[in-house]
Amino acid sequence: MQTNLSEVAKRLEHADEAERVLRSCVHCGFCNATCPTYQELGDELDGPRGRIYLIKQFLEQDEVSAKTQMHLDRCLTCRNCETTCPSGVEYHKLLDIGRAAIEARVPRPLGERLLRTGLLAVVPRPALFKALFGAGQALRPILPASLSQHLPRAIAAPGERPPERHARRVLMLEGCVQQALSPNTNAAAARVLDRLGISVTPAPQAACCGAAEYHLNAQASGLQRARRNIDAWWSAIEEGAEAIVQTASGCGAFVKEYGYLLRDDPQYAAKAVRVSELAKDLIEIVRAEPLESLGLRCDQTLAFHCPCTLQHAQKLGGAVEAVLKRLGFNLTAVPDGHLCCGSAGTYSLTQPELSKRLRANRLDALESGRPDLIATANIGCQIHLDSAGRTPVRHWIELVDQALAGGG
Repeated sequence: MQTNLSEVAKRLEHADEAERVLRSCVHCGFCNATCPTYQELGDELDGPRGRIYLIKQFLEQDEVSAKTQMHLDRCLTCRNCETTCPSGVEYHKLLDIGRAAIEARVPRPLGERLLRTGLLAVVPRPALFKALFGAGQALRPILPASLSQHLPRAIAAPGERPPERHARRVLMLEGCVQQALSPNTNAAAARVLDRLGISVTPAPQAACCGAAEYHLNAQASGLQRARRNIDAWWSAIEEGAEAIVQTASGCGAFVKEYGYLLRDDPQYAAKAVRVSELAKDLIEIVRAEPLESLGLRCDQTLAFHCPCTLQHAQKLGGAVEAVLKRLGFNLTAVPDGHLCCGSAGTYSLTQPELSKRLRANRLDALESGRPDLIATANIGCQIHLDSAGRTPVRHWIELVDQALAGGG
């Protein structure tokens, strides 16, 4: 794709990177075939090729409107298009650049500004989110459906975490909303890892990965949070921690990009590269261990929803399913397993109607094999799918931990 950036666009911080991505696109349109929003809406501008053209137009002509912003907002950043693209276009990098530049040019309506300001103030702060979530739980009977539907139906108590007792040690990202919405996930991961001879070294200062802020166009705040996490982990890394484990695939996808995102920071660039090298989704650790020695057999029938951030961003599609089968779970076939559930971080709040349509499509596919439960690997997908009130949804590691304890 030929480009001719305007003088204004050339002065953007990442103009060269935007031009590189634009030039790699051959505008073939294969991406539209697997784009959830294009499939749902049928509008060229709600597919990756159309959005690339919109960003190109903005960077070349220095003209932008609320309509351009709307089509970019509708993108889930699921990166399905990147899996499909024969030219290897790194679409998400162009989207981040375009969204941030357009955010600075197009004023949002008051309602959108208030919602985004509220999300930025609450979501990345676990203590504040937990307090507000507790209040929401207490007031649930009188909350409007638009709010109560985002609260989980049930929350499993976290239980005890094992002490550090093994030579092999890993760090674990605690996350932001997961600490309130599913506190048992990381505790269950720590117990399963302990059974496999791996201890989790606590690093409570490392909480939100920064993705929520970054993808809401508060990119400087998201990067500052990444720096704080690097600082929180660094001493344990120097002492020999073999990995930084994420139980939420959305966080994992972002932490694995710290090296790229902080490449121009002289103080953190090298450390960020090391952190990205050590970042592992939980499944990458578990699948390498002798799972058969656990002697686990479970008669539950599961449907697995593979999050976009696991299969398209981290290229780990099929990894969790393979481990669950090794452990004796029965897995149903899931049609169109490459498609997004509509959660996409804060997307279910900023694009609620489209998000619900995508969720209904995903649940129909997941329930087609009549599973007892739906398993997933990302807190956003888990809460979003479960909030429909249909088949219960749990993180896959909780089901493994439950079966090891004799409850599955």
